[in-house]
Amino acid sequence: MKELIFVLTVARWIVVAVLVVHGLIHFLGVAKGFGWAEVPALKAPIGARGGVLWLLAATLVLATAVLIAVRAPTWWWMVAVCAATVSQVAIATSWSDAKVGTVVNVILVLAAGYGFVSVGPTSFHAQWRDQATQALADVDPAPAVVTEADLAELPDPLAAYVRRSGAVGKPRVVSFYADVHGRIRSGPDSAWMPFTGKQLNSYGPRPQRVFIMDASRSGLPVTVLHLFGDSTATMRVRLLSLVPVVDAAGPEMDRGETVTVFNDLVVLAPGAIPDAPVQWSAVDARHVRGVFTDGDQTVSAELTFNAEHDLVDFVSEDRLRASTDGKTFTPQRWSTPLSEHREADGRRVMTVGEGRWQAPAPGGRFAYIEFHLDAITYNVRNAEGSSR
Repeated sequence: MKELIFVLTVARWIVVAVLVVHGLIHFLGVAKGFGWAEVPALKAPIGARGGVLWLLAATLVLATAVLIAVRAPTWWWMVAVCAATVSQVAIATSWSDAKVGTVVNVILVLAAGYGFVSVGPTSFHAQWRDQATQALADVDPAPAVVTEADLAELPDPLAAYVRRSGAVGKPRVVSFYADVHGRIRSGPDSAWMPFTGKQLNSYGPRPQRVFIMDASRSGLPVTVLHLFGDSTATMRVRLLSLVPVVDAAGPEMDRGETVTVFNDLVVLAPGAIPDAPVQWSAVDARHVRGVFTDGDQTVSAELTFNAEHDLVDFVSEDRLRASTDGKTFTPQRWSTPLSEHREADGRRVMTVGEGRWQAPAPGGRFAYIEFHLDAITYNVRNAEGSSR
């Protein structure tokens, strides 16, 4: 993951440097147009109006460089398109002297095009924001505080876990926003793909889960969008934010993601457990069984706790493993062993874990995802993760 971040950072700053030089060169046209200096490199007359054109081009190109340098907002590609267009018009007025700048403008247009498909209005990122906003529309704006009385009906190991999480005395969890990173692979012999992701879950009569992952495979960007709402799930994957690779949906997908939603509940939102549609039963002093129902889906799992009352594993027989193309699903035992916990947003939460499949021989048990929780905020008000 660190290597990917380093490569992307270097590439971003190379683009910034090229655009800064490109933008500054435009000031030669400004200087000649306004008569500030003789510019032998530009032989064609420019004039004051031309100077204004070159100044506008310089400003837009440099603005694009700044937007990219500060990890550009979602609309940066619009500025880039304007910059390339105005710059090319300026270059056309002095074509014989400035035509080399067209190369940079072509690169800028290509970058803007990629910006459009990756973060523009038709992108997975835009869909994630829309769905996350929708998921928050019906949550309780002033949830009641969790009390000891709310834990009375829970099995002792689970009640101790909710207490350990710091939920008692705090508002019930009705939503959370999380940033994560890690690596993922399709099988025990497949190459790992580093990824970063962001997730928003909401809780209430019908839980919703909105998760987006940006990964890298063989140096190419891959974007994955998981949506779950009204007991229906989809998983779509695009290469280069443009080429569809996976489009998974259907009853098997719905059931598998219901298990994931149950897992999110107990792993990341123990403050939502008292009101969750789950039938709990104690197995022994460190194990609890839960049967989670959402709409027409009912799934179960066994939770394992350690001596400190932290959740350390979640095992379910009800999740289905998708094929590489997302067209077929196979029932396999699924578990998420958790290895580290810490305080985050005033609550104790897991920070390091894995997702494991128990595949038939010769695959056997293997980890297909390793994830690290970077940040989490509870009871958020918007898709940006703000609680205010």
